[in-house]
Order: sequence, then C-alpha cells, then structure tokens
Amino acid sequence: MVFWNKRNWRAAVLLGLLGLFLCGGCGKKQEQASTVNMAYFPNITHSQALLMKNQGLLEKELGEDINVNWVSFNAGPDEVTALFSGDIDIGYIGPIPAISANVKSKGDVVVLSGASDGGMMLLAAPGSGIKTVSDLAGKNVAVPQIGNTQHLIFLNMLAENNLAATDDGGDVTITATKNAYILQLMQNGEIDAACVPEPWAQTLIKECDAEVVCDENEVWDGSYPVAVVVIRKEFMENNPEIVEKFLKVHGEVTDTLNGNAEESMAIINEEIELATGKSIEEDILKGSFEHITFNTKVSAETMDAFSEICVREEFVSQSPYEGFLQVK
Repeated sequence: MVFWNKRNWRAAVLLGLLGLFLCGGCGKKQEQASTVNMAYFPNITHSQALLMKNQGLLEKELGEDINVNWVSFNAGPDEVTALFSGDIDIGYIGPIPAISANVKSKGDVVVLSGASDGGMMLLAAPGSGIKTVSDLAGKNVAVPQIGNTQHLIFLNMLAENNLAATDDGGDVTITATKNAYILQLMQNGEIDAACVPEPWAQTLIKECDAEVVCDENEVWDGSYPVAVVVIRKEFMENNPEIVEKFLKVHGEVTDTLNGNAEESMAIINEEIELATGKSIEEDILKGSFEHITFNTKVSAETMDAFSEICVREEFVSQSPYEGFLQVK
C-alpha cells in the first residue's frame, strides 16, 4: 500500500503538469492546417499556379478535409506583407522579393521550389539608336518595379558595362512603372528602352516594333529563375504532408507545361482573363512560352549572385539566412 503524504502529492502534481505540457506541445506540433492559403500572380511566369487553380488539382490531391484558398497579387511587396502576417502560406513570387522576404522575416520565409526560368528581355524603342547595353548612356529605361527581378538584373547589366543609374551618380534614367504603362510610354516615345518579363517583351515587339538588345539568355549568364515558390517555415514544419502533396502536384504540372504547352496555354490564358478581365493574344502567348523554361530546380549559384546584388544595391541589409533554399 502507498501512503500519500505531502511529498507524494507534490511529485504527482508536478508529473501531471509536466505530462500535460509535453502532450500539449506535441499535439500543437502535429495538428494539420485545415486551409492552405496560396498566392500567385495572373502572369505566365506563374503558369503552374494558374493551371493548378483552373483544374482544381491541388484540391483533389489534398482531399475534402483541406480547403485551398487562392489569392491573386499584382506586386511582390504585397505578397510578402501577406506572408509576414500569416495570411499566405505558400506563394509563387519573383526571386528578388523572395530574398527580401527571407531577410526581413529573419529566415521565416524560404524557397521551396523553382517555378520558371528566363522570360526576360532588354528591348530598345525603334529609332533609339540602342544596339548594345553600352548605348544606354544618357537614355531613359523602364522597369516594372524598383527592387524587382528585372530591376536588379538591369542594374547588374549597367555595372558590367561601366554604367550606372542617375540615383547612383550615373547617367541612365530608370523609370519604374507597371508593364501596361511601359507599353504606353514606348508608344508615346517617352522611354528609350525597357527591361521587362514575358509576355510584355513580346507585346512591346509586336505593338511598338521594339528591337531586342539582350534576350533571355543574354541579360544573365546561363539559367536564372524568374519565379520561385516560397513558404512560411512554420507552416512547412507543421504541415509536412501538405507540403509533400503540393510538391507532387507542382512537379506534375511542371511536366505538363513542358510536355504539352499548346493545350496548357489555352487553360492558362483562360485563368489570366478570369483574373484580369483580359486575355493575352495567342501569338504573344506562344512567343512568350518559347522564352520561358518551367523548372522545379533553383540555381543556388544564381540566387547567391542575386543576393550579392541586393546587398550591394542596399535593397536588403544582409544575405539570406541559412536554410533559405529548401529545394529538394
């Protein structure tokens, strides 16, 4: 027989509290999310997301118990803010905003997969006299956004040719505005060149007779990401099964895009029209796909180089945290 004195009771209470604490912690860690909040842009560089959303492929893979909430964004900073607040769990985004998100979140936002490579061109307005990057001295060049992938790559191109933006003491004016406005500026003769992603490169070529100064293989050496998949580290660690199923669907859709582009283009265009109210002309869409590679891998070397440019240009205070690339 056990006699319960004060010492026995204290020990029992402490053990009980410890057990509740440990079990509570384990239960919290193992609890799976009931909703996955997915971010994407209505852009062909985010084609996996557009195809996945249109066909309900992620919903089918995850099953009825998990809801998929798709949220469309038009700018990287807005998506980054949503990641920070926890309103977005997984998102398709440009590599430069991904670097910024990792640094500013102190490592909480990481890259889970690649999405698309290339799809970027430096184009000159007809009659501008621009044939090479060196000819940009004294010119006005448009980019979609300060601090985005096209802007950072363009700054690097200037540096490699001993040029600099006016803000950095050089004589190349950089005008940051939305892609649709870039088209208007070139049509009106207000800019001399533009560094833009697809499908806007093909649009400028068709609508403005823009001339290619550097194509997707010349603006950067070798393969480089134009879109990646990011995820909140906390969500990734707490929901391994969801992440695994997402990566499975993402990989399958990537294979579909590479193996059956023509059929995929029609579906993607349908989703773009649904999100923006306007579809892309078939010839522009087809031309754009010829300059984009869909890929689940990410070049660590290129991301390191992108990070160095971001630090050099003072867009971030430091390089990304360890574990930034979680790509398998």
